[in-house]
Amino acid sequence: MDNFSFYNPTRIEFGKDKEQLIGQILAEHGIRKVLLTYGSERIKRDGLFATVGKSLDKHGISFIECGGIVSNPVLSKVREAISLAREHKVEAVLSVGGGSVLDSSKAIAAGTLYQGEVWDLFLRKAPIASALPVFAILTLAATGSEMNNGAVVTNEATKEKFAIGSVHTFPKVSIVNPALMQTVSRDYLVYSAADIIAHSIEGYFTATVQPRVQSRLVESVISTVIENTEVLLAEPHDYNARAEFAWASTLALNGITYAGTSGFGYPNHMIEHSLSALFNVPHGAGLSVVMPAWMKWYQGRNPAQFDRFAQQVFGLKTGAEGIAALEKWFDKIGTPTRLSQLGITEAQLPATVDNVLGNAAWFGLADLYTRDVVTDILKRAL
Repeated sequence: MDNFSFYNPTRIEFGKDKEQLIGQILAEHGIRKVLLTYGSERIKRDGLFATVGKSLDKHGISFIECGGIVSNPVLSKVREAISLAREHKVEAVLSVGGGSVLDSSKAIAAGTLYQGEVWDLFLRKAPIASALPVFAILTLAATGSEMNNGAVVTNEATKEKFAIGSVHTFPKVSIVNPALMQTVSRDYLVYSAADIIAHSIEGYFTATVQPRVQSRLVESVISTVIENTEVLLAEPHDYNARAEFAWASTLALNGITYAGTSGFGYPNHMIEHSLSALFNVPHGAGLSVVMPAWMKWYQGRNPAQFDRFAQQVFGLKTGAEGIAALEKWFDKIGTPTRLSQLGITEAQLPATVDNVLGNAAWFGLADLYTRDVVTDILKRAL
């Protein structure tokens, strides 16, 4: 087990009706004006927007709306929101939505206080020295953004999908009410399952130091996701299954499963970010295509861990059987496993590879993920 520092300052308020506390929570932090970010108008139709507004009003907190954040969040919207935040001199950002809204909100929070172009922060041309405080009400469990400092945004002009992360971009408080997630579509439920599994396996398979306790935590998260996805596909209003799914999502990427782990990378995300940036595919759908192909290519580099995965998650013997079982499960629940299902053809692979190579440099994985390797992985996914 390697040395590590674990720091996660985010307070989680988990459970039914917790969104009604948002006004009180903001008041406790001395906030009087917020930028309220969200995606679709669904939060207005289902009453969540009214609930949040009532709680804010009760505690004397005013808000400026910024809706229309899309599922693959884009830089132009972040820039628009930064202008809004500066114009109205807001004191915090309140995200009401899924991970895309929250990722955008973190970028907005950092960009509002940065004097230069916000994309500089994604290009690592400047550090994030400060950010507005961020608060969140989750309506979708997938990204784990509610309890980490990361934010991923696509630059539409350059077709680059990069991330930021700083001690300043952890949410102060995140409210996770599984009941707010019961209207998530079937498609986005299964895409979310793939996203959580991808977060779990990156370190699990690629780390040079992977403690057994961490492997067990990862296996528990994945098994919980598989079990509860199947329950929710049959009964979307099962609160307990929704709650376990939501908490597994948080645990997959709040740092706890990576403590004591070292020497790992995020190759599945590195490849998928290109699919999202170039073709605007849902992130989880892209990951369910990339993962089996990458696993087939990578398994020979860590055969013992792949065998363990097969045994502990699926009750099988070999790594190859475990990969096949995961791919079969993705097919069963209806998340894609082939590039063709995303409308991506072999003729589009060269341009896709070019984009992935740019990501490989950003992720620090360019030495291993050469043009030939990336091409090989993507061809396995056709």
